[in-house]
Amino acid sequence: MTMMHETPVALPRRAVTITIDGDEVKVPEGATILDACKVHGTDVPTLCYGDTLDPVNACRVCVVEVEGNRVLIPSCSRKVEPGMVVNTDNERTRHSRRMVLELLGSSVDLSAAPNVQGWMQQYDADPARFGDANTMRTVQQPVKVDNDLYVRDYSRCILCYKCVDACGEQWQNSFAITVAGRGFDAHISTEFDVGLPDSACVYCGNCIEVCPTGALMFKTEHDMRQANTWNEAEQRQTTTVCPYCGVGCNLTLHTQDNTIVKVTSPHDHAITSGNLCIKGRFGFQHVQTFARD
Repeated sequence: MTMMHETPVALPRRAVTITIDGDEVKVPEGATILDACKVHGTDVPTLCYGDTLDPVNACRVCVVEVEGNRVLIPSCSRKVEPGMVVNTDNERTRHSRRMVLELLGSSVDLSAAPNVQGWMQQYDADPARFGDANTMRTVQQPVKVDNDLYVRDYSRCILCYKCVDACGEQWQNSFAITVAGRGFDAHISTEFDVGLPDSACVYCGNCIEVCPTGALMFKTEHDMRQANTWNEAEQRQTTTVCPYCGVGCNLTLHTQDNTIVKVTSPHDHAITSGNLCIKGRFGFQHVQTFARD
């Protein structure tokens, strides 16, 4: 007798109608306001949000106004409700985002954070109002270079906790990264503040994948930035299949001057969801060796 295996099918979700900046938008029940904004075509800035991680509401750049609520709402985590009226670009939201960007920009180095400089101009943010970031204790930290794969530059860290989540129970379960200290002394660290080679790190690089500011960075990228040769405008991205095993992970090769400079993985890939192992993310040196030969 042939055994029949049932394939679980998710129950259909009813559509929820909300209003965003005067327009009605329909999204599935359980979607967030940020999801609805994407459907609407509204660009809401985000830093601590990661599309492969649970939202932590840390940076507050994505706040929107929901009519009937006393305070501004983080759009990355608030679920939609029928009849909700959302304003994403009024004076209240712009003022809040401007303040957040100014406070962050006055305390950490955001020069390597994608889109941030554009947001600074968009919201007329002036971090210098709160002081020179270069004089802050956070920015004065030296770069931690204790291995050949990636560096830790905590002068760029905004404490979004994405690396902690990616290394922890949400993905890798290595728990090599944690938050140490309290209050103003809170900072990202390895367990017992040991060097990476002595920690539980397995060098999957999934923390680099989710870091929004470049606090965690490929050593190849860091060295090229130091030499002023890093140029994303000249880089090409080619997606292929990882050759190391039969799992079928997708790799996106970032190449500059016909040389692989770093490797990422598509976040919408069913196997990886943006995550890789040490071989997939860092094991590309042999390609350059063969190319030179």
